[in-house]
Amino acid sequence: MREKSEFISKILQQENLKLLNQKPLHGGDINEVFFVETHQGKFVLKINQANQFPGMFEAEAQGLQLLKNTNTFKIPEVINFGETESHAYLLLEYITPGNRSPEFDKNFGVSLAKLHQNTALYFGLDHDNYSGSLPQKNDGNFTNASEFYIEKRLIPQLQLATKKGFTFQNLDTFFKNIQNEIPHEPPALIHGDLWNGNYLVDIKGDPCLIDPAVCFASREMDLAMMQLFGGFDDEVFHAYNEAFPLEKNWKSRTGLWQLYYLLVHLNLFGSGYYNSVNTILKTYS
Repeated sequence: MREKSEFISKILQQENLKLLNQKPLHGGDINEVFFVETHQGKFVLKINQANQFPGMFEAEAQGLQLLKNTNTFKIPEVINFGETESHAYLLLEYITPGNRSPEFDKNFGVSLAKLHQNTALYFGLDHDNYSGSLPQKNDGNFTNASEFYIEKRLIPQLQLATKKGFTFQNLDTFFKNIQNEIPHEPPALIHGDLWNGNYLVDIKGDPCLIDPAVCFASREMDLAMMQLFGGFDDEVFHAYNEAFPLEKNWKSRTGLWQLYYLLVHLNLFGSGYYNSVNTILKTYS
């Protein structure tokens, strides 16, 4: 722990900050995350191996700024990102935690609806980023939601899973069929990894989004991810739909959008997600 404190102090010195105290926060296999207290304030510091995940923190910083620019959710301020020795780091504003306000679920749904009303000419993004520790490619200037989803989300993950030894049947039929299922809506700015571990409750009782994997895509992707592991009240979706009505039969497409996230989990964590992936594939094949 002393060595870790010395290393954190070295990073903070690069930012002209002096460490007073630090403690680990929840992180994962990718990043180490710390609460750091300095003479100049409290911050969150994320650290990883720079050569393993090149550009990860720069992309995260860009994603946070894109979300912040929408003036929809509270988003932690990016203080800076950089490298020291073999590590990359990202320094963020510390969000003081609070308890949910009585209007939390409604506010979440309305804010998400407003976020998704931010659009672009093309599906994708002007830079690549990550989904977990897996690269997420966003290039291509796609004007069609289904083409972007197939080419930039599903095919790369299916190819990676195949390399890992998993097999899938009737993919050509599957791809053809889902083109008719996905609605023709404009690109929406999505968080991209909106499970219940990627929001905080701030001191005012309002939602704050963290750890994005942003792009302009179908807005139904965020709603599907929110339902994959639970943790969001029905009021969130009701408020969303009142503020920005969803296309007909959106609930029936939830599994189709969850397929991407299940493939990511299959590639990251193994065969426990294989049956869920195949069930969705067979539904549309």
